[in-house]
Amino acid sequence: MYQPNFSITNKILKNTGIIEACREVIISAPLVPAWEAKFREEAIIRTVHHGTHIEGNELNISEAARVLQGQEVVGRERDIQEVMNYRSVLDFIEKLGLGRRLGGLRVASIKEGMEITQEDIKHIHKLTVERILPDEECGKYRTTQVVVKNSLTGEVTFRPPPAIEVPYLMEDFFEWLNSNHAQEVHSVLRAGIVQYELVRIHPFLDGNGRVARAVATLILFKEGYDIRKFFSLDEYYDKDAGRYYEALQSVDQRQQTKDNRQQDLTPWLEYFSEGLAVELTRVKEKVQRLSTDLHLKEKLGGHQIFLSERQIKIVEYIQKNGFLQNKAFPELFPMISEDTILRDIHDLMKKRIVRKKGKTKAAQYILR
Repeated sequence: MYQPNFSITNKILKNTGIIEACREVIISAPLVPAWEAKFREEAIIRTVHHGTHIEGNELNISEAARVLQGQEVVGRERDIQEVMNYRSVLDFIEKLGLGRRLGGLRVASIKEGMEITQEDIKHIHKLTVERILPDEECGKYRTTQVVVKNSLTGEVTFRPPPAIEVPYLMEDFFEWLNSNHAQEVHSVLRAGIVQYELVRIHPFLDGNGRVARAVATLILFKEGYDIRKFFSLDEYYDKDAGRYYEALQSVDQRQQTKDNRQQDLTPWLEYFSEGLAVELTRVKEKVQRLSTDLHLKEKLGGHQIFLSERQIKIVEYIQKNGFLQNKAFPELFPMISEDTILRDIHDLMKKRIVRKKGKTKAAQYILR
């Protein structure tokens, strides 16, 4: 059976420590805004754009967003299709996490212990390359040899295993992935191993990078690291694509045996865990900006608080300036009436987030 070869270094320990700490803060954040759906949609747009851009898609993030919103965009047909396809992939991953599969084939949730199967991977590939590859190549392992070339120099940078080995390598790898041995590996490292191995085996003719990143995300979702679906690892990779590909190639080929299974994955896992740590730190800071007090949830009997967009802006203003007065309303909300703003503030007072200091128009609204 496949066995990953890696060492737990200080870098990996530090990164996983940051990830766990961020996860706890994000999950326990007391203020859950009504516009949380907006944050998730922004994360989806970033993931779809950067996940396709790193593979050569020429649409910018605004164009990708318009495609996802069903608006017309001038661009290459393939680029537009790739964006729509990757959104379908993310939807499918979420359905797996919730226990629903397209076509009604899956009824129990992956989170409830169901294995991730090769059929799941093939379906993810089918969604990734729909209307891009011929139908007979969608969701099917490759039957021909391929090479990966540098797009600028034409130099061959990677030769995946022969096509004849792909079914056996995938069978062996999934036997490990769904084994008790794999469950003993930290979820973050397991996701990183999955991503690397799918890139290395290169089971499909096209779309392997997107499939590998999607399946790694699925592993994180399966293990409870969806973290409100606010993060985008694809964005982290795309912002420094050179380092991403360098990290994939950093696996020491000199240590591999004849069966091509003993590469040292440590450098890649350091990079992978760093990426998740950086992304979750960004999410944590965003959540903290929206949270007036990380113990507020306990103070209010464990209830989460839903705020409107204007109320969040009010809270952020008070956090930044220490207080809010009526005379600052026009600066904060130029087109909103004073009565409307006062209604929002009174609701915040009811929710015991804000209190009023003083009785005249010069009174200050401060955080409790």
